[in-house]
Amino acid sequence: MSNHHTNESVEKKPRNLLTVFILVAMLAGAILGSIIHNYYDVETAQKFSTNIKLLATVFIRLVQMIIAPLVFSTLVVGIAKLGDIKAVGRIGGKALAWFFTASFISLIIGLVWVNLLKPGVGLNLADVDLTAASEVTEKTQSFSIQNFVEHIIPKSIFEAMAMNEILQIVIFSIFFGLAAASIGDNAKPVINGLDKFSHIILKMVNYVMKFAPIGVFGAIAGVFAVKDVSDLMMTYTKFFSSFLVGIASLWVVLLIVGYLFLGKRLKTLLQRIVSPLVIAFGTTSSEAVFPKLTEELERFGIKDKIVSFMLPLGYSFNLDGSMMYMTFASLFIAQAYGIPLDIGTQMTMLIVLMLTSKGIAGVPRASLVVVAATCGMFNIPIEGIALILPIDHFCDMFRSATNVLGNSIATSVVGQWEQDKE
Repeated sequence: MSNHHTNESVEKKPRNLLTVFILVAMLAGAILGSIIHNYYDVETAQKFSTNIKLLATVFIRLVQMIIAPLVFSTLVVGIAKLGDIKAVGRIGGKALAWFFTASFISLIIGLVWVNLLKPGVGLNLADVDLTAASEVTEKTQSFSIQNFVEHIIPKSIFEAMAMNEILQIVIFSIFFGLAAASIGDNAKPVINGLDKFSHIILKMVNYVMKFAPIGVFGAIAGVFAVKDVSDLMMTYTKFFSSFLVGIASLWVVLLIVGYLFLGKRLKTLLQRIVSPLVIAFGTTSSEAVFPKLTEELERFGIKDKIVSFMLPLGYSFNLDGSMMYMTFASLFIAQAYGIPLDIGTQMTMLIVLMLTSKGIAGVPRASLVVVAATCGMFNIPIEGIALILPIDHFCDMFRSATNVLGNSIATSVVGQWEQDKE
């Protein structure tokens, strides 16, 4: 028994160390970025920002490199271990019920706060930079039901893996896993092979995570070098503080729900996911912590088959922070342009957001594309995206961390329900 304890404490140190390193890196990045911003001309700062962001790109690409093989191998093994269509259907049903409820609550929270605090009312629209918005609006034009279906159903598993389309990989893996489970013993060697394969990938995760502080440092320094943070915060105080009120209340709801289901274990869970939360916050990528989160949730004691089933699904369907932001941002733009929307219209908008957001998991800056598409449907000027672009990065930090929290709680709760079943 004592041996087990020593392992535990040895394992605890480096984990907390990583978090410390990341926090230090964030601070260092912010300081360096601010120095460059204040003491060098715009062109130099711009160049510096582009170059230092490469550090973040390296880290995020290293993580993306392991996502597809990790999702495929763990999900297939998980489903084959669940063993039958009934179990997959049961867990899948619970997962989707949870995701849709959570998404709905997140959207409602955004809706309530944006109506109460009215951050967009009385904004000055004169000095808005529209060029940056054009990138997003171009992506938006192509957003349709057909795209949505094409985005979900893979044409080729290799294409899906090449493009890191998590949802498509999930669909292929579910079919593959069910087929393997129904063959029974003959499929054992393949499943065992994939099981070993997934352990190798998880080992790779440990190596890749060593780069996290460097990635976070690059991401933060790059932003602070080109953005005048104090000016931004002044201009956007109302928007940003209202957004934070929304995010904070979403955290409160998530934590209360987590506590209702997990009780005292919620504290352990939160300790486990500190470093994934910080990495997501620093890199604004909830994808960047996917592999690490898989590992931490298994260590927390959720069966690997549940984790490998729930997390990829959660990453496609359960982005609570992004959902809250979507209603918030869409209605903020409407307020800024003085377009009144009655409650009926707002609820319709909410349902549209609920559905459109489900197929865009892999798209970078996905929230903005969905906001733009939704604004387009409700005759709100799409250029309004330009209003939130300057501060979007800072909102994205909170969104990404919230997405990680939401998925961790969802996975843990469903994992617990399943354990109670057995």
